[in-house]
Amino acid sequence: MTQFDCQLCPRRCAADRSSGQLGFCRAGDGVRLFRWGPHFGEEPPICGEAGSGAIFFSRCTLKCIYCQNSPWSWRGEGRDISVPGLADILRDLAIKHRCCNWNLVSPTPYLPYIRAAAAPLLAEGVRLPFVWNSSGYERVETLVEYRDLCDVALVDLRYADEATARTASSASGYVAAARAAVKHLWNTLGPLDSEEPGRATRGVIVRILVLPGHADEAIESLAWLAAECSNEVHVSVMSQYAPAFTACRTPPFDRVVTEEEYASVTEAAADFGFEHGWIQGFGSRDPSSDLVGENMSAGEGTVGDADDVNV
Repeated sequence: MTQFDCQLCPRRCAADRSSGQLGFCRAGDGVRLFRWGPHFGEEPPICGEAGSGAIFFSRCTLKCIYCQNSPWSWRGEGRDISVPGLADILRDLAIKHRCCNWNLVSPTPYLPYIRAAAAPLLAEGVRLPFVWNSSGYERVETLVEYRDLCDVALVDLRYADEATARTASSASGYVAAARAAVKHLWNTLGPLDSEEPGRATRGVIVRILVLPGHADEAIESLAWLAAECSNEVHVSVMSQYAPAFTACRTPPFDRVVTEEEYASVTEAAADFGFEHGWIQGFGSRDPSSDLVGENMSAGEGTVGDADDVNV
């Protein structure tokens, strides 16, 4: 498997990864994973009873200063996995662990390899819904090309101001790219659909992580979502931000979100008519407990437990 002239994400680095050239994300010619196994920390329709079959891919198309997964997203820790090896992991998640989906966490740099790994399983009739778990920084053209790997979209709307996106994630053009991606996903997949409680099979969830000093952008994202997509979208509004990585020395990202900031966002969600999704209670969780990536070990293993769901 080779990847020439890589243009999978909005950066369109055009890196010839097969020759050893590395683009912004630093992904090479192959797959690198940090961890995989049943995951119980996602939204309830993603987790089910047996957990989501999460695969945490190393490297990332963003460089967030508050990244809670910096060991693998920034530094690229993990192990190189062959395409047949990735197929074995997909098989184990489906058959051994009986997970309710294949949850691809930051998959964009590795999409051709994921498709190749899934192909023999699908031919055998081993099939789970694919969850495209993403920062939202995607190319619509890539989403169209790899539609077969996206049954459920679990995507962020991080920013509504390009200056913030550049400062916090080194992502010029984030707002335009993420909004185009979310609108395309909504038009393609539609509302969240579950064949049974806790087992989403199709649809869109948009995550709104409230960032300190930038609650106004979360409100603006909700306003855009209601106007340009629908207030029928399932939204997951989260208060769990905690300073991590270089954000610890970068105001205002060096503090948690205030109760007033968070209340302004939750009130806006109600005002815009969002009735589907989840509003995380302010103070219901210790934000430091969400820094799972800082201490999570590499390799196979369960993440969280059945009571650790994002509500």
